[in-house]
Amino acid sequence: MEKLSSFAVKCGRIVPGFLLAAAIAALAKFLETLLPIHLIGASVIALFIGMGINALKKPGALLKGGLKFTSKKVLKFAIILLGASLNINTILTVGKMSLTVMVFTLLTCFGGGYFVGKALGLNWKLSNLISAGTGICGGSAIAAIAPVIDADDTEIAYAMSATFLFDMAMIVLFPLMGRALGLSDMAYGLWAGTAVNDTSSVVAASYAFSEAAGDFATMVKLTRTLSIIPTVVVFSLISARLKQKEAAGAASGERKKVNIFGLLPWFIGAFLVMAALNSLGFIPAEAAALMKDVSKFLMVAALAAIGLSTDYRDMKKAGINPMIHGFIISALVVVVAIGVEWCMGLV
Repeated sequence: MEKLSSFAVKCGRIVPGFLLAAAIAALAKFLETLLPIHLIGASVIALFIGMGINALKKPGALLKGGLKFTSKKVLKFAIILLGASLNINTILTVGKMSLTVMVFTLLTCFGGGYFVGKALGLNWKLSNLISAGTGICGGSAIAAIAPVIDADDTEIAYAMSATFLFDMAMIVLFPLMGRALGLSDMAYGLWAGTAVNDTSSVVAASYAFSEAAGDFATMVKLTRTLSIIPTVVVFSLISARLKQKEAAGAASGERKKVNIFGLLPWFIGAFLVMAALNSLGFIPAEAAALMKDVSKFLMVAALAAIGLSTDYRDMKKAGINPMIHGFIISALVVVVAIGVEWCMGLV
C-alpha cells in the first residue's frame, strides 16, 4: 500500500508538467500542418512556444517536476524509439557518392566547429551541439547528443535557435543558388541533402527546385541521419573521459581503472540495439513507422519542456557569439559540400 501511495505521489508530481508539454507538442504539430510549405519544424515551434510562455509566466512548483522529467527521461526514451527508424542498409541504397560528401561536411562541422567555438569563447558543449545540429539533422541530433554530454536547457535552446535561423535563409536561397549554378537534379539534391540542416527544411529547399531533386535529397538526408549513431557514441566516450579526469583531479591525482562498458549511456546502448534490429529486419515496417511517429512527438514534447524551462534572459547573457558560430559553420558546410561535388565532377 505504501509503494502504491508513493507511486501515486510521484505521478502527481510528473503528470501536470508532462501534460502541458504534450499539449504544446500537439499544438506545434497542428501549426506545422497549417504551413503552406515546411518552413519550420514542430520541434522549433514547440521550443519557441515554451520560451514564450516562460517569458510571460515562469512555471510553478506544480509543473517543474514534470517538465524536468519530460526534458530528461522522456527525451531519452524518444531517442531509443528513434533507433527503430534508422536502417543502416539505406547507405547501400544511396551509395558511396553521398557518403563522400557527408564525410567532408561532418569533418567541417566538428573540426571547424572546434576552432570556431574556441575563437568565439564558447564552451565545448554548446559549440558541439551547434555543430551536430548543422552537420547531422538539426533538432534531432541536438536532442540526441544533449543528454549524452549533460547539456543544460539554455545550451539546447541556443543551439536549436542558431541552426533554425540559418535553415530559414537556406530554404529561400538554396533553389536560387542551385539554378544560378546550373545544377542537375541529382547534384542539387545531393547538395541540399548534405548542407541543409533540419529534415523539413531539406524537403522545402529541395522540392522547390524539382520533384526529382526533392526525392534524392530526402534519401540523402535519411542516410545523413545515420551519422547520429557514431556521433553519440563518440560524444559519450568524450563526456565520460572528461568526467573521469574531473573525478581524478578531485581525488588528488588518484588514477582509477576505466570500465569501457560503463562509458556508454544505457539509453544509447538501447538506441543502437533498436537500429540494429531494424536494419536486420526484425522490426516490421508498420511498427517502425509507428515508433518513429511516437519518437518525433515525444521529442517535440521534450523540446516544449525545455522551452518552458528556458529563460530568454539567460540566453541573452551568452551574447551573439553562438549565432555567429552557427552562421560560420553552416556557411562552411554549404561551400564544402558544393566543393566536394565539383571535385567529383558532379557540378
